[in-house]
Amino acid sequence: MRQRRHKRKNSHVVIVTSDAVDAGTKEYRIRPWAIELVVLVLSMMIGAAIGILIFEGNAIESPVVQQDPQQDLRIEQLEEENALLQSQIEELNSTIQVLSATVTQKTESETSLTEKLEQQYIPTEFPLTSSATYEEITEGDPMCLFTATAGALVVATASGTVSAVNDDAEYGHNVWVDHGNGYVTIYRNQGEVKVKQGEMVRQGSTLFLINEDNSSLGYQMMKDGVYINPMDVLAISG
Repeated sequence: MRQRRHKRKNSHVVIVTSDAVDAGTKEYRIRPWAIELVVLVLSMMIGAAIGILIFEGNAIESPVVQQDPQQDLRIEQLEEENALLQSQIEELNSTIQVLSATVTQKTESETSLTEKLEQQYIPTEFPLTSSATYEEITEGDPMCLFTATAGALVVATASGTVSAVNDDAEYGHNVWVDHGNGYVTIYRNQGEVKVKQGEMVRQGSTLFLINEDNSSLGYQMMKDGVYINPMDVLAISG
């Protein structure tokens, strides 16, 4: 008959003693698989701790990423270009303000000059270079009849063009001046006419010379083809 073999069970015994006199001895029996499990768990914990330490060390020792020097140089150049552009914009704005002020001043000057020129074509001035007495004639076409002293000049009351020079049955001669704005002035006197038809005259230009024989001046005015009272337009002071 075959003898039955008994499977041997291995185990580890841990004996715990104490230095005390009356202390006993204790035995702890530990199976091999328990020891293997403890060793495995400890190995995993140690491996995990080592991995964490290595990862943190790499993170600490990893170099800081530095910016490309070329990129820094380009940024600096762009900032300088921007500053230059801002300076140029300020200069242009200053120039625009100066030009605007100049244009405004020029426009005002041209407007003032235009007004003065236009005023020269409005017959507001006195038709004689000296004082005189006058009489308003209201019968028929309105007229101012001036009596001046010898040596006075009959002058154009505004700038314009001599549109006609005629003989006048009552006053000897008459001169018509068209001022180009609807106004026409008429000067009637017996003296020698100093202008010709078609001639351009300025405000104050001589039309007749007054002497003892032709001291009377008949002065008339038309506006848009209608006779009006000259005294309504003449600027007489005193």
